[in-house]
Amino acid sequence: LDYNEDGSRFATAGKDKCIRVYEEATKSVVCKMEGGAGHSQTTPGHSNRVFSLKFVPGDDNMLISGGWDNTVIMWDIRVGHAVRSIYGPHICGDSLDMIGNEILTGSWRPNNQLEVWDYATGEKKSDIQWSGDTPQSVFASAGAPACMLYSAQFSKEGTGKFIAAGGSGNNEAKIFDHHNGDEVIGTVTGLNRGVFAVDFSPDATSTSQMVAIAGGDSAIRIFEIQPV
Repeated sequence: LDYNEDGSRFATAGKDKCIRVYEEATKSVVCKMEGGAGHSQTTPGHSNRVFSLKFVPGDDNMLISGGWDNTVIMWDIRVGHAVRSIYGPHICGDSLDMIGNEILTGSWRPNNQLEVWDYATGEKKSDIQWSGDTPQSVFASAGAPACMLYSAQFSKEGTGKFIAAGGSGNNEAKIFDHHNGDEVIGTVTGLNRGVFAVDFSPDATSTSQMVAIAGGDSAIRIFEIQPV
């Protein structure tokens, strides 16, 4: 579920693969979107569960969604169906976010978990390396699990300076400085269960950031990102 910027509408998606947009004041459905024939053409749609949904910042008519079918879809409320799609990300939680022209995806898989895409073209802009320059195959050969992501979010100061992400496997979360080559600036590790949710404080500024991390161990951890 996600709200638009002024809170007048919210959208939902889930197991039935449909996108529904509601008026907040009345809780009535104003638009239901799904793929298939019926719009004088065959349009893209999800073929499996949807796990994350976001309004496009600055455009209340557009939404993006992702799920188990390895596809991120862009939906246009004005025409009532999908208009573009990106194939690749395997979304299994709240691991889809957007700021400016960038889409962030976190995938539940051992490689290429954290990716950034160009909203306008659908082209991949970067793979953010979870383990730095060390390939995941090195960890696998040593018997160490990879981190497969359930959650990924941009920070909320308006520029997406930081990225937080976390998952299962080796049960950890990381904070990346997106404006500085996606350098890892913090790691939360040693957890006995996976990380299922990450989020930044809504009143974040360029010099003050709070980030929350929660998961299967029933704990919520809140950290402050200190400027250096």
